[in-house]
Amino acid sequence: MNFKDKLEKIIKENNSLLCIGLDPAFGKMPKKILKKKNSIFEFNKSIINETADIVCSYKPQFAFYASRGLDGIKALIQTIAYVHHQYPKIPVILDAKRGDIGSTAEQYAEEIFDVYSADAVTVNPFLGFDSLKPFLERKDKGIIVLARTSNPGASDFQDLKINISPLYIKIAEKVVAWHKIYKNCLMVVGATWPQQLKEIRDIANDMFFLIPGVGAQRGDLKNTLKYGLTKQKSGLIISASRSIIFASKERDFAKQARREAIKLKEEINTYR
Repeated sequence: MNFKDKLEKIIKENNSLLCIGLDPAFGKMPKKILKKKNSIFEFNKSIINETADIVCSYKPQFAFYASRGLDGIKALIQTIAYVHHQYPKIPVILDAKRGDIGSTAEQYAEEIFDVYSADAVTVNPFLGFDSLKPFLERKDKGIIVLARTSNPGASDFQDLKINISPLYIKIAEKVVAWHKIYKNCLMVVGATWPQQLKEIRDIANDMFFLIPGVGAQRGDLKNTLKYGLTKQKSGLIISASRSIIFASKERDFAKQARREAIKLKEEINTYR
């Protein structure tokens, strides 16, 4: 089953567009977990076990694992393997934002899909098509291209005009063209920019968007759904991490994460 089919199936089964970001920052993790030998994996496992019936996907962010060295990378591999083994219906998106020249991109594609076994990956289109081709050729995987990111500094370059249109529109048009060939493209569009989301949805009518910026970044959830949903009331993977996984630093942290996840899922479905 390819990524899109897997995603659509779990969206229906869990009635959810919610993606939980597994970003285990050491300073925010409960002391109870930090005392354990494999603390990152144990933290993730607790969150996953409490929320697997609420989500449409999980999204570990690579830097939170790489910053812990070999132990962190081991925990990342364990986390993805755990989801695949215990909850095989749920896809895992590795937020790695890879993008480099073709020969290097080939190695990155092997790293993401063959070493970490991710179902999908975020990629940076700045170097152009040849930097994304090794990813796009993995047709069973999801290739999520950065179009309009959620951070405040996104406008420094993404709003620059190229023949009247801003850069993020040019990127969206390219991604739509690639998707017609490879059938496995998605885009990152931040919830902090609902008007830009509307513009991109007008270009990409039925494509899935990964939506960061909800939760701690206080993105506009109501207008994200208003402008981002497809005609089928789907097409969005709405990601939240800090606001859910760090809802508590006490022993009940996983149960508190579940409560926050349910609350956000229900809010999303209200606007849906």
